[in-house]
Formats: sequence, C-alpha cells, structure tokens
Amino acid sequence: MLPFPDVSRRRRLALRHGLARPYPSVGAAAEAMTALHATEAATVHLALWARVADLALDDVERALYDERSIVKQLAMRRTLFAFPRDLLPAVWGSAAARVAGQQRTQVLKDLHGSGCADDPEAWLAEVEGAIVEVLGDGKARTTAQLREEVPLLATKVMRGAPGSKWAVEVPVAPQVLTMLGAEARVLRAENAGHWRLNKPAWTTTEAWLGEGGGDGAGTVTPPDPAAGYAELVRRWLWTFGPGTEADIVWWLGATKTIVRRALADVSAVAVALDGGGTGWVLPDDVADLDGGGGGGGGVEAEVASWAALLPTLDPTVMGWKERSFYLDAAHTPYLFDSNGNAGNTAWWDGRVVGCWVQDEAGEVRVILREDVGSEASAALDAEAARLGAWLDGVRITNVYASPQMRNALLP
Repeated sequence: MLPFPDVSRRRRLALRHGLARPYPSVGAAAEAMTALHATEAATVHLALWARVADLALDDVERALYDERSIVKQLAMRRTLFAFPRDLLPAVWGSAAARVAGQQRTQVLKDLHGSGCADDPEAWLAEVEGAIVEVLGDGKARTTAQLREEVPLLATKVMRGAPGSKWAVEVPVAPQVLTMLGAEARVLRAENAGHWRLNKPAWTTTEAWLGEGGGDGAGTVTPPDPAAGYAELVRRWLWTFGPGTEADIVWWLGATKTIVRRALADVSAVAVALDGGGTGWVLPDDVADLDGGGGGGGGVEAEVASWAALLPTLDPTVMGWKERSFYLDAAHTPYLFDSNGNAGNTAWWDGRVVGCWVQDEAGEVRVILREDVGSEASAALDAEAARLGAWLDGVRITNVYASPQMRNALLP
C-alpha cells in the first residue's frame, strides 16, 4: 500500500474543508463538506462562516429557506444534518431509512408500553395521516401549531419502567415528527425563531422541494440502500478520506457489512496510515500519492499556515472517529463531552489546539490547550476578532458545550 502520512491528511483537510482557502459560495462549501451538522442551528451558519469568503448571514438563510439548495434532514446516527439538495435521494434510501425504522419501532414501543392506545399501529397511522393532511395545504406549522390541529399529538407516553426513578412522561409529538422527518414525508421548513435557535416549522417534502423532492423534477424514487450508501461513502471519501473502516462505520451509524460493500462499490483504494492503520481513498485520489507526499502532490503540497475557529459539532471535528492525526488525546476530555460531542474548537495548521468562547458582551476569546507560539496566537486572535465582528453582539448558546467551554479556568 502507498503511504498517506498525517501531515498529508492535515494538508488535504485544510484545502478540501475550505479552511486554508475559503470556498466562493455556500453551495460550494456545502457540497465539499458532504453534510453540515445541524443539531445546533447555529452550527450551520458558523461552519459556513469558517469556509466561505465574505459570507453574509443572508447568504445562509437564502440557501436554507429561499433557494432550498441545502436541506435539513435527520440521518446518520439519528443526527440532524444540512445536506446539499442533490444528495437527499441517496440519504433517504440509506442512512435516513435506517433511522426511520428505528424511530418507528421506538414510537410503537412507547405506545404499547404506555397503554394509551388499544391498537398502537392504527393510532400511529391515524396520526400520521392527519399530520400529512393538515400540512397538505403547503403552510408550514410548528409542533405546537400541529398539536392544536391534530389533538392526538398532545398524547404523552411513559419512558422507563413504571414506578422507577428513571420513569418519565414525554410528549409523543416530537417523536412522531422526528419519525416522519426521517421517512422524508415531512421536512423542516423555515425556522420559527432566531437563526441561532432550533425552532423548526414543518411542511411536507413535496411542498418544500416540489414534486420529486431531490431535484424538483418529477417523482424521485430513492435508490436501494446499497446504492444510497455507496454514494454517501463516495462523498465521504472525497471530503474526509483517507479514513479507516471504523471512521466510516461510526460516521454513517451503519454496520461493517454495509461499509465494506460500499467501499467495494466505489472501488476505494487502501492506503497505509501513520501508526500502522489502513485508510481508504477514492481511486482518483491515488494519483496524488506518487507525487512525493502521500496525498500532497500537486496543489496540495503548498498550504500556508492557517488558523480557524470552528463551532460546536463542526463537520470537520466530527468527521472521524479516530482523530489522532489532528487531536491530542490529552485534549479530548476538555474539548469533547462524555458522549463524544465536540464543542467549539480552535485550530492551527490542521490540529486542534484549544477552543473559543464568548463573554457576556458577545466578545469572542480563544482558550489554548497548548503553547502554539506567537504567530499562531496572533492568527487565532485575529480570527476571534473577525468572528466577533460577524456575530455583531449575537451570543451563541450551546447544548453541547465542552467542559473547557463551561469552565474556562479548567487546568
């Protein structure tokens, strides 16, 4: 196998992720990243700010809600992403379908366990039909508005063993809408709140994207799961390759069998990673390897030093399970929560070196986890000033704030 050393992986990351040389548009950046994390609404905007030259807030809003060129969809690992519109059919036929099945099973389990419906399957079918019928007028509605028009959505179910300290009553409406979203029967439309908050209004897929959904031209039948996964893996390899089988299994929330077939379907090529692991790249990327730098041939051989401030759950930080080529393991407990979710991160030359936070006035400040030298410190401070100016006093609140973010005084 040809070698693909860590230095070349960082060089490729810098360019393909638009961090050393920004992309000219929202569409170009979204396409390059395959999927933007959207669990925290602000991540979409801030991830694009880090990768698009001269980005304005309206550029992101227009792509999401006017052009609808990037679309929010629940998919891999039951995570909300913003996908390039053309990738949706592949997602619907593979990762989203897998999650949809899991969600439907959970909803029915909760209904059975709570005893709130004599026939849970019939109850769920009735509620699904009512939601789609209400949304059939093309008007988007929030969950609260849907509960008013579909009274059964006000039902609550019990999670956990009755009488135990873990038992909790939860509303069924978010579960049902999450399930319908994974099934691509409904989509998140306009945000009903500030851009930094996740308050979606719901509409049908046809109303949001037109007949055909993915490209708006005729009826689209999602590909079979294998073809959908192959397309997702092909895109992942361009964005994140080389990566290991474990990386892809984790990112997709799939099985080794699914990933191995997809790698074969796209004719992926094995390369040798630092530390003895095996990574995978697309066939076209092998040409870079014999340019004397393991992925560093041609234009990728020349990358100036760069600094970046990336948001919570940024797609770069969350692109791999095995992160040693860009993250010191000693930083992990400070910059990731106990479930492996990354908070805000500060980068220098392809490595995570700390995080960033905002004070009460909204000023952005970098917190370093290691000594990076005066050049890097100055570059990161300049990025902090640039981000602060772009946010213009808006303070970002994070559900997935890291320990370092929560307490800047951690040693």
